[in-house]
Amino acid sequence: MTPFEIAMTQYGVRGVLGVGDNPEVLKYFKETGFEWVKDDDTAWCAAFLNWCLMKAGKPHTGSLMARSFLNYGSETKTPKMGDIVVIWRGAPNSVFGHAGFFIAETDIGIFILGGNQDNAVYIIEYPKTKLLGYRTIHA
Repeated sequence: MTPFEIAMTQYGVRGVLGVGDNPEVLKYFKETGFEWVKDDDTAWCAAFLNWCLMKAGKPHTGSLMARSFLNYGSETKTPKMGDIVVIWRGAPNSVFGHAGFFIAETDIGIFILGGNQDNAVYIIEYPKTKLLGYRTIHA
C-alpha cells in the first residue's frame, strides 16, 4: 500500500477532546519513535504523516514539526494525489505548519487529507495562500 492508501484506512480517527486519549492517535507517536508523547492533545499531523510513510516502507522525517516535510522527497509544482503538502500556521515565516496528503486544488484552495485536521484524520480545504510547498514521495 502507498502512504496515501494507508492514510485512507485511518479516515475518521479522532483525538479525544478533554479528558482521555485515543490509543489510535497515540500509536502514531509511539510507532514512529515518540513514545514519550502520552496524550492526543499534542499536535499530531507530522506524527500521522510519518506513521503512514513508515507503514508503507518509506523513510520519514523523524520530526514532529510539520515543516520538516519541506525537506522530504523532492519539490514539485504539479502535485498528484498522495503527494505531500506543507502549509504555514501562525505566519509564513513562523516555525509552525501543517502537513498532509494532497487531494486536489482549486484556484483558491488545496484539499488535504491529514491527521489532526479538526482533531481527526479528515479531508479539509485550506487557503492556497498558505502553501509552503508540494513534495513528491520517492518510490
